[in-house]
Amino acid sequence: MTDPVRMTVENGLAIIEIDNPPVNALSQAVRQGLVETVLAADADEAVKAIVIYGAGRTFIAGADIREFGKPPMPPSLPDVINQIELVSTPTVAALHGTALGGGLETALGAHYRVALASARFGLPEVNLGILPGAGGTQRLPRIVPIAKAVQMITGGGMIGAKEALELGLIDEIAQGDDVRAAGIAMAERLVAEGAKARPTSAREASAIDAEDFAKMQAAVAKKARGLKAPVNCMKAIEAAMTLPFDEGMTRERELFMELYNDPQRAAMVHAFFGEREVAKVPEIKTGAPRDIQQVGVIGGGTMGAGIATSALLAGLDVTLAERDQEAADKAAATVTGHLSGAVKRGKLAQAKFDAIVGGKFRTTTDYADFAQADLVIEAVFESMEVKQDVFGKLDKICKPGAILASNTSYLDINDIAAMTNRPEDVIGLHFFSPAHVMRLLEVVVADKTSADVVASGFALAKRMKKIAVRAGVCDGFIGNRILNAYAKAVNGAVLAGASPYDVDRAMEEFGLAMGLFRVADLAGLDIGWASRKRRAPDRDPREQYAEFADRICEKGRFGRKTGRGFYIHGDDRSEAPDPEVLEIIEAERSGKGITPREISDGEIIDRYMAAMVNESARVVGEGIALRPLDVDMTLLNGYGFPRWRGGPLHYADTVGLEKILNDIKAFQKEDDFFWQPAPLLEQLVAEGKTFASLNR
Repeated sequence: MTDPVRMTVENGLAIIEIDNPPVNALSQAVRQGLVETVLAADADEAVKAIVIYGAGRTFIAGADIREFGKPPMPPSLPDVINQIELVSTPTVAALHGTALGGGLETALGAHYRVALASARFGLPEVNLGILPGAGGTQRLPRIVPIAKAVQMITGGGMIGAKEALELGLIDEIAQGDDVRAAGIAMAERLVAEGAKARPTSAREASAIDAEDFAKMQAAVAKKARGLKAPVNCMKAIEAAMTLPFDEGMTRERELFMELYNDPQRAAMVHAFFGEREVAKVPEIKTGAPRDIQQVGVIGGGTMGAGIATSALLAGLDVTLAERDQEAADKAAATVTGHLSGAVKRGKLAQAKFDAIVGGKFRTTTDYADFAQADLVIEAVFESMEVKQDVFGKLDKICKPGAILASNTSYLDINDIAAMTNRPEDVIGLHFFSPAHVMRLLEVVVADKTSADVVASGFALAKRMKKIAVRAGVCDGFIGNRILNAYAKAVNGAVLAGASPYDVDRAMEEFGLAMGLFRVADLAGLDIGWASRKRRAPDRDPREQYAEFADRICEKGRFGRKTGRGFYIHGDDRSEAPDPEVLEIIEAERSGKGITPREISDGEIIDRYMAAMVNESARVVGEGIALRPLDVDMTLLNGYGFPRWRGGPLHYADTVGLEKILNDIKAFQKEDDFFWQPAPLLEQLVAEGKTFASLNR
């Protein structure tokens, strides 16, 4: 096996190359190699400067994920970086690709830094429920302003080379694209200038007013919403500002280990790996993705415009169809507005925007313009008749091999596919609103959908930078089916005595960004109402159906867009509880003979989670979701479930499946029809197994 770290000495320079494909991760062998080569270079009197760079496409993209969960092996990364920093020979880190996490921490241990213009930098550890534990929280505040250090460490995002230079994070942006040559050029210049080693640890942390820092701490804690890692990051940064370096490193390690041993880290790691594992579906092994370059979108409303925007941002050619020219013009304005927003946020270059609006995007009122499309996605009204009519027309117009996709949230893809002579080319691509922002894409596989069409759906998701989850056909697929179940449980809590505002408060304290009734108001109450009316003929008479949402809709109150729903919404986007909603609920309780009782926040969450886990177990047990992790990734990326809880089935494993089952049995006394334990849940409890055991 070739050494992943190699050193050559050329003209008085020790050139250390890290070559651990694909991303030069900091494995034990890399850490050991860095220590040995740096010490050897420092001991060689002929060596006047040291250059460290990465082979391949990047510098160091972080820790080696293959070592996650395993006992640590020396040397530790903090010791490696300390050793790099302490050598007396001036050391240059030459950076390209990404310097992330431990990679950036390693670069901070070097005395000087040069980067290619395309390089990017970040400390994303907070996204794994931990903090930069190899000196990142102590060294970064000694180089960049505190406010920027706070943003980078608690936000986990990346910055480019230009900003890094302005901040002082790097010393120079090299010309050209040869990172090795860039490192050598800087080292030769340093030698000629007689430059000395420049340990970052010897610097003072950037100055900031104590009151300003306290405000930053409060803002970070508020935004964290129960996540512990950002709060501990702030404590570590404070240590960099107030303690000598060695003591700050000790404090950083204490705070790191506190997070490492916390359940939140395990949940965040589960989410991290789950988002990579979820794309591994059977069809990818047997089907090759079709080439998709030209996309048609039918419907230019909120969803259709979002889908079109997402496709355009992914570099695809898009034709959007609407019923008439006025609607088409309105849709075009919406899409252009989304793209302009991307330019303002720095997500889209002005030149690319100009290219899109100048030729990549067009609208039409004639389906015949889809004749050469590789993929057509309908995003029309959620009506089986309407969608079947659309697919019947597309079947006659679209070329052989074109993929026909429905964005339906609930409807049976098999019934839609039956309207065509090519059911193998039909698939569900269920985007989440706003489609150009939300990361989740349910790839709904019908009975006759071919493997290459499924593979194409996952390839499209990857191109759009979305998390794709394979779903089978049922009412609501994975996400909305589970949503329907826990909404019933929450409605039951309201009938039993809680208010919608109690429910929202409890859910938000649990970690959701918005409670169920706030979300409903934001999405539009008419959407759920239409779905309930569609399912009404098949509703079991034994179901204890909550009617209060229907009564609100009957008054023309559909949420934020009409100014009233569960809340009263102001023009300034303010909201307030609506006393009339409470009257509607009380009238229903009275009519059903329900005596309301006090419902604690704890019971609200127990109901919410028991229903969610129970229906999730049915979804997995029936094969609608391939694995429990597919459910978790769906709820995390499409429904606002707190990431630091890992998803509903990871959470269930954490609290214990027996507790979940016992909660279901307790609620069964109130409603024996709804609270029926899922067979898979009962089986796992009986066998002493977890949902995680089914992910293997």
